[in-house]
Amino acid sequence: MQKEFFIKKREQLFEKLADDSIAVMFSSNAPLKTADEHYAFTPNRNFYYLTGLDRENFILVMKKKQGTTSSSIYIEKHDPILAKWVGDRMLADEVQSISGISDIRYVDDISKDIGSLLGGYDFENVYFDFEYRGWDRTYNEQRVFANELKSRFPSVSLKNLYHILSSMRLIKEPEEIQKMKQAISITQKGILNILDNIRPGIMEYELEAYFDFTLKSSGVKDFAFKTIAASGKNATVLHYSQNNSMMNENDLILFDLGAQFEYYNADISRTFPISGKYSQRQKDVYDVVLQAQQAVTQAAKPGVPFSILNDTAKKVLTEGCRKLGLIKEDNELSEYYYHGVSHYLGLDTHDVGTRDTVLKEGMVITNEPGLYIASEGIGIRIEDDLLISHDGAEVLSKDILKDTFDVEAYIKNR
Repeated sequence: MQKEFFIKKREQLFEKLADDSIAVMFSSNAPLKTADEHYAFTPNRNFYYLTGLDRENFILVMKKKQGTTSSSIYIEKHDPILAKWVGDRMLADEVQSISGISDIRYVDDISKDIGSLLGGYDFENVYFDFEYRGWDRTYNEQRVFANELKSRFPSVSLKNLYHILSSMRLIKEPEEIQKMKQAISITQKGILNILDNIRPGIMEYELEAYFDFTLKSSGVKDFAFKTIAASGKNATVLHYSQNNSMMNENDLILFDLGAQFEYYNADISRTFPISGKYSQRQKDVYDVVLQAQQAVTQAAKPGVPFSILNDTAKKVLTEGCRKLGLIKEDNELSEYYYHGVSHYLGLDTHDVGTRDTVLKEGMVITNEPGLYIASEGIGIRIEDDLLISHDGAEVLSKDILKDTFDVEAYIKNR
């Protein structure tokens, strides 16, 4: 991503901030794992969206006063001793080149600088990225800093950036869509490697490893999420992730997986026959799920309420389950389909955005109906990624094998 993208996003955010305001955003830190080991660091996505920087302990400060705007980045000082152990920290020239911000300071000075700004009574509001996930969510460094600031400057009004940035992130720029297409393309290669090696008698994690190898070989640093490789009855558990069962010849295996390319994600589900051929019953159930997916693709367009997508899927699945002999009453569908058909996709796999909105051009969503029949050991989900266009929806993942005939033919001729 070029620095012009991040400059543009900051300009858009400035337009939405009240005058006489400061916005403070943290890049985040890698949490402690055990002893002196930490989990892998990943940047706060809103911070990254505005800066393009993916380093720990960075802070973005944006100031708006009487219509005049400016941005500063606070970074860690160069430490020659630490550099010998873990590598050098990002230096000012690189920070400026990536973010387009020329005012670069050190995190050691952040409290002093914010105190000077607020102590002069020049700013009335301070915005933070308050993402609330529940009452018992632990405080991060952003919340701790905000609470300390409020205790020292009680007259300042604290405001939330999260919903402002969420609305911005809903509509993808062309550069973002290109990153997601790249993530999908790499995911496709991984899926083909799975099909090249699928066979009865191996463990789910062995087949998963072929996908992992493809992604790592393609330069992918992280996955969109932990891969689900669920064979047989395991596939009726939505977020099964143990991936430690042996694959039996007559079963299906459901994969829910995705590459992450420069922090933009793919999210794909496919369900394959371990033997290389679907049974007639498996194919009948699969076709119902595929019909529901096709109906959702047709329904997805600008102006359509997000909730309509799941209603569309449920209508097709309900009729299909009647024909399959699974249900007699509509309300029985929840026994076999118990999740929504879509979520937003972008910098997060379950990306920002509410479900009580209407679709707009530039949104990217998933389309993932499924049926889960525990008594028969059948779990089928088919998921593609959709870009809402000016008059419909483009299936970004259309080239990934999906039709049962094509899947069987590929395995037979591999």
